[in-house]
Amino acid sequence: MNNATNQRSAATRFIAPEVLSRIANLELLSRGVVEGFVSGLHKSPYKGFSVEFLEYRPYTHGDDPMHIDWKLYLRSDRLFIKQFEDETNTSCRILLDVSQSMAYGAKTVTKFDYARFLAASLAYFVVRQRDGIGISLFDNKLRETIPVKSTRGHLHNILNRLEQLETGEATQLGKPFHELADSFKKRGFIVILSDLLGDPDQLIEGLRHFRFNGNDVILFHIMDAFETNFQFKDIVELEDMETGEKLLLVAEEAKMIYEENLSRFREKIEKECGLLGIDYNLLETDKPLDFALFKYLSRRSARIK
Repeated sequence: MNNATNQRSAATRFIAPEVLSRIANLELLSRGVVEGFVSGLHKSPYKGFSVEFLEYRPYTHGDDPMHIDWKLYLRSDRLFIKQFEDETNTSCRILLDVSQSMAYGAKTVTKFDYARFLAASLAYFVVRQRDGIGISLFDNKLRETIPVKSTRGHLHNILNRLEQLETGEATQLGKPFHELADSFKKRGFIVILSDLLGDPDQLIEGLRHFRFNGNDVILFHIMDAFETNFQFKDIVELEDMETGEKLLLVAEEAKMIYEENLSRFREKIEKECGLLGIDYNLLETDKPLDFALFKYLSRRSARIK
């Protein structure tokens, strides 16, 4: 791979969300993000990961030597076993928050668009690994579920659906999570994309239900930079996007109270996720998507070793 190709791969991998928002076709967007990410794994700061990781595991005592890949050994000077279908194949279910609050965006990209970009990229990445992908949409109730499959045609259907999505009603995290947990018959990965604007106790109970059933859970808390840093100035009128309620306040006076409440909320969620063995990650909408792809990849790695 020449330097020009390397530069293109790096550039694609770290495309800013506001640039992605100009790409109307989610299949083109997700392909660019994922292929750039995978190419970058060869020389990224994420040591220990490569394309071979997706299909191989290290040789351990007791493995049949007949399954050693000697060509890979010559390239890496390490022994690897090609994994069988039942070792590599898993299922991933993306739970996408389509509530009205997700439509907020202080600049170019809304939380909803960012979540769609990430859902599309994850779906493309999962199918590229020959795993199964499904997606569920929720706001105050479960709106739609596309079952898990691993075909390219199925991926195309998911990406088309994501392109057509619109935001729905108010957020309620508990009810749809319990309904989904009861419906998932096979263990796998659950990736939640949400701004988490709901009752934290309901959220925690829903997460506990997923874990009780043996699922691996990755929670991506999606927020706008104005929400994490409270960048409003002077006197500002805020409107609840789900209820229409308005509040007039002095931004400087409200900033400290808001940030204290947000900090307590996040600490509670992060602590409970830690106790449940769930990955909690804050994602701001101005950050590239490669971090989320790596978090999924590393969690999947830990599961199949």
